[in-house]
Amino acid sequence: MTTPPEPPEAGNGSAPPPGPDSYEEPAPTTPGPVLSEADLGPADGPAYGPDAPDGAGSGAAAHVPAPDAQPPRPASRAAKRAPAPYTRPEPAGRLVFALVCVAVLAAGAGLGFHRVYALRDIGPVAAIAAVPVLLSALISWPRRRTWALWIAIILTVGGWTLVAGLTLFHGDFGVIGGALRNSWKATLTTLMPAPGRPELLVLPHILVWFAAATGAELVLRSRTRAFPALPAIAVFGVALLIGVGGPGSNLPVAAGLVALTAVLVIVRGGGRASRAPAGIAMAAVLAVLAALAGPVLPVAGTPYDPRATVKAPPPQQRDSISPLDRVSAWLQTPDQQMFTVHTTSPENWRLAVLDRFDGITWTSGASFVPAGSRVPAAEHTRHIAATAVDQHFTIQNLPGVWVPAADRPRTVKGLAVTVDPVSGVLTSAQQLHTGQAYDVTSAARDYDADELATAEPARDAEAQAATTLPESPGTTARNAQVPAFRKLAEQVTGGQSTGFARAAKLADYLRTTAKYDVSGLPGHTYAQLNYFLTRSRRGTSEQFATAYAVLARSVGLPTRVVVGFRPGIGGNGAFEVRSGDVLVWPEVDFAGLGWVPFYPTPEQQGRSQQSGSVPAGDTQQKLEQAQKNAASKNKGTGSGTGKQPPPALPAKPPVRHATPWWVFALAAAALVPVAYLAAALVLPVLRRRRRRKGATPADRIAGAWEQTVETLHAVGLPPATALTAHEVAGFGGRTVTGTEHHLRPLADLVNRAEYAGRPPDPAAAETAWQHTDQIGRLVASAAGPMRRVGRRLHPRTLRSTSSGRSRP
Repeated sequence: MTTPPEPPEAGNGSAPPPGPDSYEEPAPTTPGPVLSEADLGPADGPAYGPDAPDGAGSGAAAHVPAPDAQPPRPASRAAKRAPAPYTRPEPAGRLVFALVCVAVLAAGAGLGFHRVYALRDIGPVAAIAAVPVLLSALISWPRRRTWALWIAIILTVGGWTLVAGLTLFHGDFGVIGGALRNSWKATLTTLMPAPGRPELLVLPHILVWFAAATGAELVLRSRTRAFPALPAIAVFGVALLIGVGGPGSNLPVAAGLVALTAVLVIVRGGGRASRAPAGIAMAAVLAVLAALAGPVLPVAGTPYDPRATVKAPPPQQRDSISPLDRVSAWLQTPDQQMFTVHTTSPENWRLAVLDRFDGITWTSGASFVPAGSRVPAAEHTRHIAATAVDQHFTIQNLPGVWVPAADRPRTVKGLAVTVDPVSGVLTSAQQLHTGQAYDVTSAARDYDADELATAEPARDAEAQAATTLPESPGTTARNAQVPAFRKLAEQVTGGQSTGFARAAKLADYLRTTAKYDVSGLPGHTYAQLNYFLTRSRRGTSEQFATAYAVLARSVGLPTRVVVGFRPGIGGNGAFEVRSGDVLVWPEVDFAGLGWVPFYPTPEQQGRSQQSGSVPAGDTQQKLEQAQKNAASKNKGTGSGTGKQPPPALPAKPPVRHATPWWVFALAAAALVPVAYLAAALVLPVLRRRRRRKGATPADRIAGAWEQTVETLHAVGLPPATALTAHEVAGFGGRTVTGTEHHLRPLADLVNRAEYAGRPPDPAAAETAWQHTDQIGRLVASAAGPMRRVGRRLHPRTLRSTSSGRSRP
């Protein structure tokens, strides 16, 4: 361990302390830096630094005053006030490069919102980062008089208001405040990617602007290296949080931010310009490693989604008339043109999903949220095979706000819609009008017959809610109607082995025991359904679908009712859908499969049969065939056996395989080098900061010496040594050219701080650290990059390797 020289004692044979009679500094081979008296402290106080008044000139060692020297005169108040040490201004080229890095960092953080908004919408918002950086540079250029920070803040806020009002809101400055207050909630309640509306884009716009402005101010007003990148990294964190569940990946953006931060640190760190390309290349390598390592990191768990805690507001406008109540009227005028569609596959076009029944009316319990162009996949069908179906709709005489599309829509273009994430149903923000056109891409599910045959009804909370059958208001036990429906359903489905078999048998029963008749009595209350099932046995798809839904619910099958249209009339991908093509069908929720449609309505006859109508696509035909096969293979005839089916067992929860212990062991092993690397990089920085911020000037001088000794270890100074301070200086001067002119004065400052009768002043401490900084640069240049990296990663960097000074 390196120790400064001990105080001299008579006759101990030790070297005397440096002074005018005992030490003469050799003439320097190269001139050292010239510091003025103002840089070293008051003229009438003790000198600490290379220009101490010992007659040696610049770079000479300071000496301890003779014991018989007269005490110095009291210094004046002005002399006690040490002027600030001279700080060399940052080169203009390096400053401009750092500002460019800050602008690109803020723009990259803005691109992190590409999972929330479409790239074409967020791109211009990210590019706006250059404006606040330029504004900050103009008002706070350090080569001029720096303006007060509060002035910069006011100008930055005013600049953002002006730019946002002119670009986002097209001159409507009055709505900026309201948009700012509501943008976060509107964004969290909109399906991603969110539409590029000003009231939504104002959130990333202001975040990118102030990240760029804050980073620029940090560059212009401080010498910190990595801090100017922190605002952009914080904005990127917000983008990650809001973009949970969005399309795409932010891994390339994260890798780019890592590389840009490394470049900023290199640029702000100074050093020779010739080393900048190597540093930038290392930053690029670091970015590539981050991009490659990201997908394989052992990150477990589901990320927090703030959308789960924000309740979506109700849509501003809804259709006051249920589509189910329009079915009978549409069938009475079957030739009315509703819409046309050009598609790659004819499908049944869904209009509305109704999942609540109170004994009188079917209604929708959907929670509609605004959507951009994307509709999320159903929760239980994300991994089920599907076929893409492209559609182009043109509205003609379809009333209301319900938007027709094939199940399940995934993208919507050309129309502002709200979406129910559960059912995938679309509604328009405004009433549909003639000539309105839009494009939809849907994922038509490909059902597996074997998987359907063994399916059992779902038992989650949503499914349980879809099995409720409340009695009509005013019903008593004597005239209760639900038990009668349950008795009939049990007779029809008795003896069936699976839930899917019961559902298929029930649909087959209605198809074969009742007839389709558009003149049948409309309505779907309990009384009307009872009349349809027991007496008339005639009706439209409204009665067939709602009767099926009630009967299925009575035996524990979760159901809902869908209103839509058949494919229509035409061919070669072009179809005209008329009011007579309206169709109502039920859907049953099965565990692991989601909602599966059933078609209990028999073939149309008479006036309702549309000339030239086409059947639904191959997917629906295969599904209907699988249902008919399941119904024909059932045990029992369904003719009233009276046998009760075995109670449906609750669906087994999905098996959650425990993560093997070795996965955690590998993750821990992988984190060990990461933790060590972080400690090896961070601890020396914190230790240097602690030394430089010592409580007293003497502590700061000692800290400068400790930092210098650790620096010299990189060029061969042994970790444990008994060399005096001047012997260490001699070693450094012999090993690294140019360091002696800083090591000798620094050693003198250390000795005087230890043994002088008067404590050093702050100017001496600042001078000591100036020498330490210069020594560090010279040693870094001499050691070479590989040796510096090896030294930085050595375990010795985790702890201090020198004591710095000892009290006498």
